[in-house]
Amino acid sequence: MSKEKILVVDDEDGVRRSLQQVLEYEGYLVHLAESGEAALRLIEKEDPDLVLLDIKLPGIDGVEVLKRIIDRHGDEIAIVMISGHGTISTAVEALNLGAFSFLEKPLDENRILVTVRNAVSSVKLVRENRSLRSVTDRKYRIVGSSKAIRDVVEMAEKVAPSNARILISGEHGTGKELIARYLHRMSKKGGGPFVELNCAAIPRELVESELFGHEKGAFTGAFASRKGKFELADGGTLFLDEIGDMELSAQAKVLKAIETGQVTRLGGLQEIDVDVRILSASNKDLVEEIREGRFREDLFYRLEVVQISIPPLRDRREDIPELVDGFLEDYALDNGLRKKSVSESALKYLGEQEWPGNVRELRNTIERLAIFSEGEEITLEDATAQTRILPRETGGEVEVYDKFQDFKEGTERDFLTVKLEENDWNVSETARKLGMQRSNLYKKIEKYGLERGI
Repeated sequence: MSKEKILVVDDEDGVRRSLQQVLEYEGYLVHLAESGEAALRLIEKEDPDLVLLDIKLPGIDGVEVLKRIIDRHGDEIAIVMISGHGTISTAVEALNLGAFSFLEKPLDENRILVTVRNAVSSVKLVRENRSLRSVTDRKYRIVGSSKAIRDVVEMAEKVAPSNARILISGEHGTGKELIARYLHRMSKKGGGPFVELNCAAIPRELVESELFGHEKGAFTGAFASRKGKFELADGGTLFLDEIGDMELSAQAKVLKAIETGQVTRLGGLQEIDVDVRILSASNKDLVEEIREGRFREDLFYRLEVVQISIPPLRDRREDIPELVDGFLEDYALDNGLRKKSVSESALKYLGEQEWPGNVRELRNTIERLAIFSEGEEITLEDATAQTRILPRETGGEVEVYDKFQDFKEGTERDFLTVKLEENDWNVSETARKLGMQRSNLYKKIEKYGLERGI
């Protein structure tokens, strides 16, 4: 049964009691108020989901109460006006002010229940969406007060409202995706989709299908038509991560899509219009890639209308305390635990480390400390112990194996995980450095269920 709270505001005792009886029978929790002043006090105390509000009230009238509720609570409380014969025009005015609906006296039970259900569903959806946005905002917030990171944020704020294409550069783990999402949220297309493609993590033969989609039968295994990332991002932002690893043939088609605003699915003939803002990122020097013939110069100048360079963590060490505090808060909220504190000596130790994996490496370390430290405060001993128990080279606790085959597979799994992390999960680059075929590395990733960390 529903347990939503409903506040009934009416100066007629018979109306209040009648509504209470109907609504409580349906499982709602009902509160009653005979005046606007009493209603406003009860709203602050009980936080109802819905207010059934009579227009004619002693003291302040229903329209004034409506205005005050909206001013304070916005759309998080649904308001249904109750109007008598002479107040229909006022009820319509209330709708324009933000009321969900109105009920006309004499009240019809069926209409009451339908209106109440719709209003409650509406406000629940608003609250759920707001909660999801809050979680998303927390996950993708930019933390730090250093000049280095504030300069990045200032630049992002200047260019985000435009439709300019932006190239984000920076080392592994510096937060390129974070900046891309920030640019999207601040842009005119912020209400549209944010679609990401990691160009280094997609097998070469599938990149064009991922970008542009395909028609049924376009290639072996294409059992149905499928939209590509460009179409999925229509009206929003397409983030091409690790653009420097994109094949030259795909680069040419991306350039054409940017120039024409149209894409053609593999195996298709129809040109499809797309309205997409392109953000791209790379940890490589694309100018050097152009010199080596691995990246198109014309595409580079199309993508780099503006370039934002993300500083490595070693150049913003003063942000480490804020980052540590934020990561501990995230871990506590995500796991329903009490947030741990960090001793000054432990914080100093963390601030002195090199962090070649930048913010991502710091975050993973803080999560490990939150898991393995025994007390409510993370001590210097905890920090140094975790460095020894969970060294960067292994990425996990030392395991003891009973069988040699298990040892071999466990070691291979840990080795590949570390190498993938070192190369920011760029599968092509990792395979090249390891001297193995990319297809073989993909098989290993699937075999061991390897997944990119936060």
